[in-house]
Amino acid sequence: MRRPPLSALTLAMLLALAVLAPARGQQGDAPETTASESSAPAEASAAGTAAADAPAHSDEEVAQEEKLYLEALRSLSEGRPDEATSKLSRLLEKNALHAGAWLDLAISHCELGNKAEAEHLFDQIAQRFNPSAAILELIGHYRNSGCKGQRAHPRSMSFKLGAGYDTNVNQGSSSSVVQIGGAGNLKNYELGPASLPRADHFKVLSGDFNQPIGSRGMLLIAQLRALRYNQVESQDTDSALLGLERPWSGAGWTGRATAAYGLVRLGNELYQRQAQVLLRAVPPLDLGESLGWSLSAGYSSAIYPTRRYYDARTLDLGTSLAIRSKKSTVVLSGGLLADRGKEARPGGERAGWYGGASLVALMGEKAIGELGVSRQSWRGDRIYSKDFIEIKRHQDTTQLRASLLFPVGTHSAVQLEVRRTFNRENIPLFQYDSRWFQFSWRTDNW
Repeated sequence: MRRPPLSALTLAMLLALAVLAPARGQQGDAPETTASESSAPAEASAAGTAAADAPAHSDEEVAQEEKLYLEALRSLSEGRPDEATSKLSRLLEKNALHAGAWLDLAISHCELGNKAEAEHLFDQIAQRFNPSAAILELIGHYRNSGCKGQRAHPRSMSFKLGAGYDTNVNQGSSSSVVQIGGAGNLKNYELGPASLPRADHFKVLSGDFNQPIGSRGMLLIAQLRALRYNQVESQDTDSALLGLERPWSGAGWTGRATAAYGLVRLGNELYQRQAQVLLRAVPPLDLGESLGWSLSAGYSSAIYPTRRYYDARTLDLGTSLAIRSKKSTVVLSGGLLADRGKEARPGGERAGWYGGASLVALMGEKAIGELGVSRQSWRGDRIYSKDFIEIKRHQDTTQLRASLLFPVGTHSAVQLEVRRTFNRENIPLFQYDSRWFQFSWRTDNW
């Protein structure tokens, strides 16, 4: 079923205004019903109390009703007709004369495929509110569709094929000579070639698949990625991720909940298994169209089959602020981290923070540019290794990145990306720098 060109939210607001005008002239004859009565035959509800005798609603009740109505419109516009149906039914229990709610409830039932309920509500609207010709035309559009239901979002696939160059494939140490040993017994060691930076060209292929599930806005997410180096085959990487994402709302808050499970293969062996849950939330604040503020909370568990003492459980509490204009968006983000590992893990538990800023802007008529900077800091709570590296590890990683994307045709684009990474630590063995370049072709929205 195809919908009219306007979005559901804009459409619903316009329709509410259009229907309410003639509805006011009909209120003296319109019966007051509850939501349960609204599904009864029209002749049965005609015996109800006249609306003119109904008690007046207080300002607080009117405000609550409008708040509930706006929440229902938001659910409808975000592709959750089932939630919209529930909220609109509650609204009609409070105010059976809310003409906009009647129409939106009928449309929600039609989008859910509940043809009988939608047809009954369309009939009730025609009898109670004397709708205009434009509204009757819209009702006819939905009736002609057959109310077979529709997906909130279409299935989508995207692929990316790229090639590039990395100056430090293995995150090799910036120092060729390091000091190792216990206090008062430090010795200089010269690192072998395997521990020093190795540069190489690479090829990468990735794909993303999103499949809507049901009418509640749930999304199945699948991601695959394969990275191959020309010479350093030990750093070849394959990864796969499968996740579920679902929108939610309550008490004016909105957001998304995500659960995901992933595998990473490094070289010829399984390197990592990771499970993650993430909750994103948007507070009920009116910041205008140019600002968007959200909060997030995440928990992840990483298992390393061949390096079990590195296993980690990480808690992430973050926030982000988006500043939007007609041609650009700036996103500022930050958060706190807590990493709990096994007792035998070098350095013990860690605490940290992260922050970042990014700018995405339209350049010319089609090109899209992006600039970003991010910083992550970790602090270990005990010495890294007794008799080997007897200091607490402090790690600070800064990354600069930039990209240019040029659309080619309807579904494709070419992209140039560059990154510069500075990993600064108080343990010279782990310090490294890298430069990374990638040119890729991507195709989206299939």
